[in-house]
Amino acid sequence: MISYTYLLIPLILFFMGVEYLFALKFKKKGVFKFESSVSNLSVGIWERFCYLFSSALFYEIFVWTHENLALFSIPSHWLSWVILLMATDFVWYWYHRLGHEVNLFWAAHVVHHQSEEFNLTAAARITLLQSLVRTVFWCALPVLGYSPDMVVSILLIHGGYSFFTHTQMIGKLGWLEYIFITPSHHRVHHASNPEYLDKNYGDIFVFWDKMFGTFKVETLPVTYGLVKPLDSYSFLWGHFHFSIDLWLALKREPSYLKKLQLLFSKPETLDADFGEESRNTFGIIKSSDPHTWASKVYVVIQLVLLLGGLVSVTKFYSGLSAGIIWLLGTIIFVSLINVCAILEQKRWVYYLEHFRLFVLGLLAIELDYVDLSIFFVGILALLIVLSLPVKDVYREIILGKK
Repeated sequence: MISYTYLLIPLILFFMGVEYLFALKFKKKGVFKFESSVSNLSVGIWERFCYLFSSALFYEIFVWTHENLALFSIPSHWLSWVILLMATDFVWYWYHRLGHEVNLFWAAHVVHHQSEEFNLTAAARITLLQSLVRTVFWCALPVLGYSPDMVVSILLIHGGYSFFTHTQMIGKLGWLEYIFITPSHHRVHHASNPEYLDKNYGDIFVFWDKMFGTFKVETLPVTYGLVKPLDSYSFLWGHFHFSIDLWLALKREPSYLKKLQLLFSKPETLDADFGEESRNTFGIIKSSDPHTWASKVYVVIQLVLLLGGLVSVTKFYSGLSAGIIWLLGTIIFVSLINVCAILEQKRWVYYLEHFRLFVLGLLAIELDYVDLSIFFVGILALLIVLSLPVKDVYREIILGKK
């Protein structure tokens, strides 16, 4: 499967581009914002890279579960597929609902809801931790007796369907609204409006939301994002801010029982002071200065290179050595931190650039493109550059600061 998944990346980007062009054509304001789109894509790029490792692991978990815990042996019949589709949606509903109602699971899911702009790029906000959590829920399906291949096939359908519900460009769809989770229903789910909170958890069908009292029709304009806005484009902060808040809260609980109760309590039970404490500790301040034209071009170039690299790594993954994969992963990870830090005009980005070049040098050695002597001469040159006015030029052009 890995040999074909690289085709999905340009296909997904194509649909994102089409949505963007439609937003321009129909003058839909507020659908796209440069910084949010970059942040969303950054999260998605890292998840897709991690998928190269996690997909095989998750599949083996399904295999082990099916071979050792299956209650029945369900054949591949058309009726079995229909029932599996419904069963998967039922499990998805409860995984999704608990992901909002339980602190431990919300820590894995919160990244998906951080974007204050709602478009197809927001669908990319999936993390490895979220994938791991929902895999635990999916294990209910091989326990019932469905083969791993059947489960994976249906999950691909679910994933593809949910991608297209992340859009403002499609209005209400008439009678389909009574059967399926449409973009309108999913807009409600991503809302931070009080009247829309904790609604529409289903992925394909609306039956479960109506059955369990969590269905809500879109009537009022939607405000997207978290109830307590993230107010940051930081790649790392976006991934870990709620986990840090939860950790601070756990440290203050006097007993293990209280800590356990907190882990499985609702996110709104967390004191807002923890968020302020962690933001102050890590110096999280989103810059309000406008970005220069040069900085936007630089960020776009980096994203294009990262996406091109991701497609290439996905296609040739099986033929790469462990050393090359680790170095490529480091470059991608550092580059994503870099890109999002540029959005916040962090001064330390300049030094991170040099670390990235250092890793690129190591990759060149691993690929036999350069020998060690040339590499170390290059490192010496970089150290010299650090003391030259290049730093000030970089900050002025890329960050818009002196």
